[in-house]
Amino acid sequence: QVHLVESGGGLVQPGGSLRLSCAASRSISIYAMNWYRQAPGKQRELVAGMPSAGRTNYADAVKGRFTISRDNAKKMAYLQMDSLKPEDTAVYYCNAFLQAFGQLSDYWGQGTQVTVSS
Repeated sequence: QVHLVESGGGLVQPGGSLRLSCAASRSISIYAMNWYRQAPGKQRELVAGMPSAGRTNYADAVKGRFTISRDNAKKMAYLQMDSLKPEDTAVYYCNAFLQAFGQLSDYWGQGTQVTVSS
């Protein structure tokens, strides 16, 4: 079991930046770490993903503006969000995912609210 806690959300003006953090209760080195978001009335969507090894991937809507990173030694994942737009307003969730040897491990944080508004 991996317990995830997000932080760093808040209210920011358009064009501003926020850095979200995700603290894990145990090692995340074997997990893909992902950030999702869910806006009111919309489905949860993948924003950015970073496998345990390999290339990161981003939703088209955030490419060039958001950067995902991780520090396995600190059991942390991050989402740097720059040039924020009102349409980025959503609850952002951290996810740890592993599918191996026929077993699925899929853990979620409680979410952190990001509001982009003037």
